[in-house]
Amino acid sequence: MLIKISLIDSKILERVDSQGMHKVYDAWPSIASKSYDIVLPQVDYNNISHIVFAGMGGSGAIHDVFSAILSKTNIHVTVVKGYHLPKTVDSETLVVTSSVSGNTAETLTILDSAKNINCKLIAFSDGGKMKEFCIKNNIEHRNIPHYHSPRGSFPAFLFSMLKILQPVIPIKKEDIVEAITDMRILQGKISSLNLASNNPAMELAQWITNIPIIYYPWGLQAAAVRFKNSLQENAKMHAMMEDVIEAGHNGIVAWEKDSSPRPICIRGHDDYVKTKERWNVLKEFFEQKQIEYKEVFSVKGGILTKLVNLIYLLDYSTIYLAVMSGVNPTPVDAINFIKSRTK
Repeated sequence: MLIKISLIDSKILERVDSQGMHKVYDAWPSIASKSYDIVLPQVDYNNISHIVFAGMGGSGAIHDVFSAILSKTNIHVTVVKGYHLPKTVDSETLVVTSSVSGNTAETLTILDSAKNINCKLIAFSDGGKMKEFCIKNNIEHRNIPHYHSPRGSFPAFLFSMLKILQPVIPIKKEDIVEAITDMRILQGKISSLNLASNNPAMELAQWITNIPIIYYPWGLQAAAVRFKNSLQENAKMHAMMEDVIEAGHNGIVAWEKDSSPRPICIRGHDDYVKTKERWNVLKEFFEQKQIEYKEVFSVKGGILTKLVNLIYLLDYSTIYLAVMSGVNPTPVDAINFIKSRTK
């Protein structure tokens, strides 16, 4: 069980989060707006039937959001978190690679593979080897400035990419405005200027103990994956996740034994009717077993608004959780160890 202080104040926050991750998160709505207004050339590719998004970690989380946005279109989407392009890449495929540092080994491998295939290709990074490779090989590249870390750079890269890829991503300007407007509203509730008991991100952080199991519906997987990743990177704790429908066919059985993990249910404001029924059944089961659970609801709005605001809330809760546990959320020594041994 995590040992946490009950609440935190600005002095504790500044001392434990000594590298100022919370300050970047406080600025997320402004970063999102600034990044969408970025003046960089857009791309407009014809006859695109397949988009491959390739990237790891924070970039992979951004690509999960794109996958959700495109899920109701006729464009086939593949999100690659690794070294291999799918065999289905062809002349009607757009391969999008992103790496905040520009030095991610797996993504550079994908980029190198894609340049030898007859496909469309664009890369996003804040310089690094990726930019050098694109210049050398005459590949479309857009330089996006990073903020603090790949995690902290989420809105910068997401909203810059939304703008640059707008001709091939079917999302309206009003959807962008809605997402950022709701982020500003949420900012007033969860930022470090409100270190009170009515801060929902702090309240969630205080509730989390042991190993969280994150349940999510189809459509909100991007928020669940990002939450798991941020719990691991920021709070340095294990976390698990399961699709709420699939869990009813396997994962739910594990609760028949006494367990210490804690279920967190990420719910959409307008989940599919059968999904709502399943949430009610799951809650009934938990209550019969006297298992304490937590529900986190999305805001109203389009899929971009739901996901961005869920990620903002959930990410910030992991920063507060880290600070409550006396853990600096910024360092990721284990990742650096892996990268030092990876080519």
